Amino acid sequence: MKTAAIIAEYDPFHYGHKYLIDEVRKAGATHVLAVMSGSFTQRGDTAVFDKFTRAKTALENGVDLVIELPARYSLTSAAGFARGAVGIITALGCVDMLAFGSESGDLSALKEASGAIEYALHSDEFSNYIRGGLSYPAALQKAVLKFYTDDVAEVMSCPNNTLAIEYLNALDSFGSKTEPFTVRRRGAGHDSADSGEFISGSAIRKLIAEGKDYSAYAPAVSAPTADISRLERAILAALRGLSADDFSCIADCAGGLGDRLYKAVRHGTSLSGIYFMAKTKRYTLARIRRAVLCGALGIYKETSAQKSAYIRILGMNGRGREILSSANCALPVDTSLKALSRTSREAHRQAEDEARITDIYSLAFKEPLPCGVDFTSKPVIID
Repeated sequence: MKTAAIIAEYDPFHYGHKYLIDEVRKAGATHVLAVMSGSFTQRGDTAVFDKFTRAKTALENGVDLVIELPARYSLTSAAGFARGAVGIITALGCVDMLAFGSESGDLSALKEASGAIEYALHSDEFSNYIRGGLSYPAALQKAVLKFYTDDVAEVMSCPNNTLAIEYLNALDSFGSKTEPFTVRRRGAGHDSADSGEFISGSAIRKLIAEGKDYSAYAPAVSAPTADISRLERAILAALRGLSADDFSCIADCAGGLGDRLYKAVRHGTSLSGIYFMAKTKRYTLARIRRAVLCGALGIYKETSAQKSAYIRILGMNGRGREILSSANCALPVDTSLKALSRTSREAHRQAEDEARITDIYSLAFKEPLPCGVDFTSKPVIID
């Protein structure tokens, strides 16, 4: 038995994801689990389909076990996203391999870039670039170029490589025995509109929003779709209720972003207006979108920095049960959020937060769902 983990959003699941799963199995994995974002995603948006629909599609296409990545991690930076997911994987105590796609496809190059980043982050040059107004990614890349060759900086300029490097850093920080394994990304780039064998998730989401056929690129799903535009007034209302001090405590709002967002919210009458007013070359749009959602959903630095209090199963098949049977888990594991909420005080707080966030997400559908669906939804079981 060799268990591989994949950290994903499956927003939606597409054939590029299937390719990674197939390559992982070719590499010797007998069992595959996915740690998947729940209701909101790392780009600062609603997931196009609900978490259970996406879990079902993943199970029908090669995944054996789907575990939820709580919103306190899915709505943070690449480092927070990776650390939250790797923490869950490490807690399972049975994962042999962490598999991920990358533009590089070269594990040694990614490891070299990881070391370069660690060195550059502690340099005076990086601090000076940040103080000069550069964004975190731009300052980091410029600092790396001061000490390393162009090819090292080139590795960290690609989005999937950047996330891959954070996975490596997280594995190292946890002292994990899980071995990293990377597959070179094929097809269109991240967020690209290019077509080909595999197109980007953003291109597929666009086809879904336009009601067009996307079955050549992803398994067709017949389910309601969520749209953040339906949450706009609710998000604005929540943000207007926050104080300047509240904004400074929002996850990923360091470096003056909290102050800029507070001022933008006082003047903005739309999400796009707030994004525009808060945007500078120092803050990427994705970071601003995440910070806006974290503020509206009540996700603060303190909670996003904490380890998960439990492991929630969204779905599984027979091999998924075998993964759980082999686990030597350091955290409570269950399919029921209600049962997990009873395991500790911190688990109760985390479960209540997740259920509340899902209740807000449920308003993003054309036909809103009632409160409490996270406590009443059944896991996806495929025999």
